Amino acid sequence: MDKVIKTIAEELNIKEKQVENAIKLIDEGNTIPFIARYRKEVTGGLSDEILRDLGERLAYLRNLEQRKEEVVKSIDEQGKLTDEILQAVAIAKTLAEVEDIYRPYKQKKKTKATVAKAKGLEPLANIILEQKETKDIKEIAKEYINIDKLSEEDKKNKDKVVATAEDAIGGALDIIAEIISDEPKYRKQIKKICYREGLIVTKAANEDEKSNYEMYYDYNEAIKYIPSHRILAINRGEKEGFLKVKIEKPEDKILNYIERDIIKGDTQFTSMLKETVLDSFKRLIEPSIDREIRSDLTEKAEEKAIKVFGKNSKQLLLGAPIKGKTVMGFDPAYRTGCKIAVIDETGKVLDYTTVYPTEPQNDIEGAKEELLKLIDKDKVDMIAIGNGTASRESEMFVADIIKEAKRDVHYVIVSEAGASVYSASKLATEEYPDINVSIRGAISIARRLQDPLAELVKIDPKAIGVGQYQHDVNQKKLSESLTAVVEDSVNKVGVDVNTATPSLLSYVSGINNTIAKNIVKYRDANGKLKNRKELLKVPKLGKVAYEQCSGFIRIYDGDNPLEVTAVHPESYEATEKLLKKIGFNKNDLKNKEKLEDLRNKLKNVNVEEMSKELNVGEMTLSDIIEELSRPGRDPREDMPKPILRNDVLKLDDLKEGMVLSGTVRNVIDFGAFVDIGVKHDGLVHISEMSDKYIKNPSDVVSVGDIVKVKVIKIDRERQKVALSMKI
Repeated sequence: MDKVIKTIAEELNIKEKQVENAIKLIDEGNTIPFIARYRKEVTGGLSDEILRDLGERLAYLRNLEQRKEEVVKSIDEQGKLTDEILQAVAIAKTLAEVEDIYRPYKQKKKTKATVAKAKGLEPLANIILEQKETKDIKEIAKEYINIDKLSEEDKKNKDKVVATAEDAIGGALDIIAEIISDEPKYRKQIKKICYREGLIVTKAANEDEKSNYEMYYDYNEAIKYIPSHRILAINRGEKEGFLKVKIEKPEDKILNYIERDIIKGDTQFTSMLKETVLDSFKRLIEPSIDREIRSDLTEKAEEKAIKVFGKNSKQLLLGAPIKGKTVMGFDPAYRTGCKIAVIDETGKVLDYTTVYPTEPQNDIEGAKEELLKLIDKDKVDMIAIGNGTASRESEMFVADIIKEAKRDVHYVIVSEAGASVYSASKLATEEYPDINVSIRGAISIARRLQDPLAELVKIDPKAIGVGQYQHDVNQKKLSESLTAVVEDSVNKVGVDVNTATPSLLSYVSGINNTIAKNIVKYRDANGKLKNRKELLKVPKLGKVAYEQCSGFIRIYDGDNPLEVTAVHPESYEATEKLLKKIGFNKNDLKNKEKLEDLRNKLKNVNVEEMSKELNVGEMTLSDIIEELSRPGRDPREDMPKPILRNDVLKLDDLKEGMVLSGTVRNVIDFGAFVDIGVKHDGLVHISEMSDKYIKNPSDVVSVGDIVKVKVIKIDRERQKVALSMKI
């Protein structure tokens, strides 16, 4: 365990004590959001992201240690365990290294070498490998001819017959080829050479065939430099049958390296051993090394893509809510018509309809009349337009009609990723049993503007769609990573227990789907919860779950004003003592006039001294002070607000050099896509993000950011716009 702790501490650049304490908390069953928020003193303030990485590495390293034990036990049972093997296993850092050490001792399927061993040719192989024998090898090999010693039945079986000296030598060389292939130090060094000097080479499967992969039809790049997005693109091109992929390596260098180790001077065995080294490399080593390198590159690329996807999703989930507004959801389409749903500031559906302003009907007048009537009747403040099919045509239509509205109305483009998945889901049917599937998408789009987090948790995180190649990566890992992202987002914001859906509640630390449904049933039967302690009356929500979830639950207009904050019940006593010491009480949190005075007093608290007086940790006290300074604060209020538009831009309106505001829609390895109000998002390439060197675009921008960009190139034919943030 000490070794695991030391490794994680070095990798994450944190103290061993922090790792040890975090592992203890994880093993005790505490959730990551709970540890990150309420056990800062114990972990030294590790963030949820570092704790997630720590948890992942812990699982891998424990798995590695377990596999090491299994391998040592298996080799020992075969009576072949040596101090060298024990040492090699002990220092192995990856599962692949452990498997390379175990390879010679693995139970093998039938191979040329196992057949030769069964014929009794192993001693001959050892003679050739030792290269000491001066007697002609063919003479020695004759001693292994066995055809006269076999029964008539066995003579018919090729796997048992050694008919000539050449057969015997051939079988012995097959054994040597496998010995070379199984040698861990060769495999390790060959991989090292490939990673240092190898190339990924791609060719067209059919040069005449047009595809998205034409840049890879005659392409090569050094393995050590190839970025993850290109690995995933090449993999996809190969899978779809457009590309042929191979790894080019310095073959002579590799063969020389093995030969130097195997061949001892110039003997009668030299040429046959050179041929055997080549055979071993081509037939046994190269195919498996190529597979391992491709697999390793893919795994690392997928890991990076999952991280990018997770980061983008988190930004989308934590998008600033638009509160207190009546919103019209506009789900664009062509043939089937645009679905419209109006919801009030609480999310309640007021009206819904379908209009046909787009092709083929083009009923612009009828649609205009219907929408202006709804804007007036329901006092609509904002229109949320989904960004899918027919989005820009719908945007032009909306921009035109709001000029004629009696009210001041703005519109916003909203990501509709996953809305159709949600519309047809069991959850949507339960929420809106009497509303048509097609209208539910418009309701979801409207609600996403009001509260992105509450709406997006209803959708499978994979369907949110802000990443690269999310459908190509390991789906189990992607799902685990995104579930963690949603959990961290939900717990960062906190959840109003009296209005939250089971979907939202199920992501709260310590609450599973069953408990989430039980909370809603309890709420329906008993009315609003008045305090957090009442949660203990909910079936299946015991003391352990209560400890994990209570700090993330919010109760507005309840018995205890502290419960609109993230202050945990275990800190109530210390919090009330703090308030008393500075001349306030918890009920003052409800008094707007006293709040400003309270904030000023809290600013002057000496955290170090006060934490000793109250017997709480300094980090915990700092968090309590922050919560009391802004009771009921939604952390998403600090996020950039969506750009409100009232007119539309066309590609023809753009000119090079034009400076515009835009919303970052997606961040990928090579840049970011920014919505500037034309049909297609423009690309800011990583080289155009800053005058300084940038390693990763997400160091500069996040999904949802509002950025100033300059138009640097317009490709009208391909409908592409290149942007720069270097203004």
